Formats: sequence, structure tokens, C-alpha cells
Amino acid sequence: MVVARESRRRVRVRRDRRGRGLRGPLYPSSVPAARSRSERFDALVVDAFEPIEQRWHTELTELDVAVDEVPEITMTSPETVVWDDDVVVDANVPLARLVPAGVDRQGLPTRARIVLYRHPLEVRARSGTDMAHLLHDVLVEQVAAYLGLDPGVIEGR
Repeated sequence: MVVARESRRRVRVRRDRRGRGLRGPLYPSSVPAARSRSERFDALVVDAFEPIEQRWHTELTELDVAVDEVPEITMTSPETVVWDDDVVVDANVPLARLVPAGVDRQGLPTRARIVLYRHPLEVRARSGTDMAHLLHDVLVEQVAAYLGLDPGVIEGR
């Protein structure tokens, strides 16, 4: 039998205060309501990208889709920030960016990727349906930029 030794520091044990029972998760992990905001957003991104990926599967094999919380901005004044053509901007706030394939700091090749910014997108959507449409529109625009096509062609118009 192997006995693992614990460190000498004290471990606080939560007690059953005021007889209400032990604290735990509100929902079981199998229920959709138990997912965090970022997990729900990731699921919406997958759902929005799926029809595009099915239609353009062979052309998008070298493209990744990523989610970041907020864009990284090095400038301090919003008036002086000028976004590149690969950034989808709404009221000078970037919603997504197309990062081309290249080489990282270690000299390893990187794949092209679309980076969606969760917080700016969530602020602009009023409901889940609104978010799904916004994500679809942003992804169509970014895939069109990646493939060098018109967004209408990506949607099949």
C-alpha cells in the first residue's frame, strides 16, 4: 500500500453552514445550462461554421478557426488605430481577424486561422439568434477574404 503524504499546510474543509447542505453545481454537467458563456459561444461558432465548411471543405483544409476573448491592441488612443484589411471592424472595434499562414517565433510553420473576438461579438448580439446570424456573416466575410472570393459566392448566391 502506498501512502501519499500531504504537505504540512492546513487544508480548509468547507463545512455545512447553517444546515443548508454542501455547495455544489446547480446543474448536472450533461445539461446545456451547465456550460459556461465561453463554451456556449464556442458551440455557436461551430454551428455557424459548419455549413460553410461543408460546402468549401477541400478549400478550407488548411484553415483553423479560433476564439479569443478580446483583441490585442497596442495603441492607447482608439482614434489612432488603423485596422488592416484582414480585420472585420464595427465602429472601430474589431470582431474578427484573418491571420495568414506563416512562421512562428521558433521557426515552425503556422496554419492560416480566423480569430473571432468573443466579447465584442457578444456585445453586438441581442439574442442567440442574432449571435448566430452575426457569427455566420463574420465567418462568411473572413472565409471570402481567405479564399479571395466575393462573400456572396461563399454563401452560394
